[in-house]
Amino acid sequence: MSRVAEKAPRRVTQAEQALGGIRRALGDALRHARRLTGQLLARGWAFIRPVTDVVGPVGWLVLAAAAGAFVLAGTFGWSEFTYLATTLLAAFLIAVGFVFGRATYAVELQLNPHRVVAGERALGQMAVTNTGEKGLLPARMELPVGNGLAEFVIPGLAAAARHEELFAVPTHRRAVIVAGPAVSVRGDQLGLLRRTVRWTDPVELFVHPVTTRLQASAAGLVRDLEGEITKKITNNDISFHALRAYVPGDALRNVHWRTSARTGQLMVRQFEETRRSQLTIVHSSESAGYSSDEEFELGVSVTASLALQVIRDDTRVSVVTEGRLLKTATPVALLDDSCRIDPVSGRYPTLRDFARDATRRLPDPSVVMIIAGSQVDLAEFRAVQTLFGQDAKTVAFRIDEGATPRVSAVSGLTVVTVGHLTDLPALLRRVNR
Repeated sequence: MSRVAEKAPRRVTQAEQALGGIRRALGDALRHARRLTGQLLARGWAFIRPVTDVVGPVGWLVLAAAAGAFVLAGTFGWSEFTYLATTLLAAFLIAVGFVFGRATYAVELQLNPHRVVAGERALGQMAVTNTGEKGLLPARMELPVGNGLAEFVIPGLAAAARHEELFAVPTHRRAVIVAGPAVSVRGDQLGLLRRTVRWTDPVELFVHPVTTRLQASAAGLVRDLEGEITKKITNNDISFHALRAYVPGDALRNVHWRTSARTGQLMVRQFEETRRSQLTIVHSSESAGYSSDEEFELGVSVTASLALQVIRDDTRVSVVTEGRLLKTATPVALLDDSCRIDPVSGRYPTLRDFARDATRRLPDPSVVMIIAGSQVDLAEFRAVQTLFGQDAKTVAFRIDEGATPRVSAVSGLTVVTVGHLTDLPALLRRVNR
């Protein structure tokens, strides 16, 4: 009895193990079957997609109407719906003949120039060449330009013939306008079937913001070779501050031997830390802070004008917005990136939260400029000022379109109200006094 009692649990365990192995095998088989089914469906869809993509919305509507007419004719015996369904299917079959054919095009897409200031004129050119040995029938080309769509009718082209089309690009507002890709369209006049072939890649046109030229060092930056002297005391720098007693580990080159000989104690020099000028521009793109789109664009123009002058002065600058850290290696890079500044909504709870997060990994600035709209309270500007040390000079630019330009001081913060872009040079001269 004792042997039977000892073996009984072992038999149950073996049965459970066998059952678990069967379950695992079934689970693996099901997973394999699902994966195989998914692959088959994906391959099947990839095979039929080129066909289904040719059918336009009107084509699907015609097929659905034909199927419905056949159902009604078969259910109620209405011969009229049989004729309707036959007519619709005939129209669909006739449209199939319009999508066949092969084109031998070489398409060139050019924009002249690639960069303009908002309001300047920009033109585009699309050149189509027949690279085949046979003539081509007339065709239709579509070219997306920004939010619009340009359509061109390409005439019949003989072998090696070339056709050019010119088009104007709307540049009345700052933006990155994408032209292309150029696609040829084959299809019937009713729009049942539509076959497109892509011939070019998209081309970008940068519409830069309007800027104004500022005087050199208009931002009030320190331009001497030694940099800006701060109140921080260090053991190695240029600006001498005081002498103190030697501490083991101090560099011997900083020992002031004449004073040490007079006092009978080693004395070393202390210095005030000097820092090369570093300007940080905090540009708020929060749409709630601006009263209009025009005011938002004025803010972008002010930011771009300030940053451009700093770059020309060969001073380090960082420009941050809610959406990006702008490139500031060259004036062109800055202007290109400024074209991508878009309004945001509710990205940060406050202006201070945005400034703290955006400048966390940036070098300590010597000058901070805050640009925001007229709907931002002055207390928010002051809250941003507290993020930076006392050595940093902070200037707030309040963008208020049409307002009287003025410079005021609010609790130690310099507030510049900008109503027009042309007011900026004079306002900065007043700040520097």
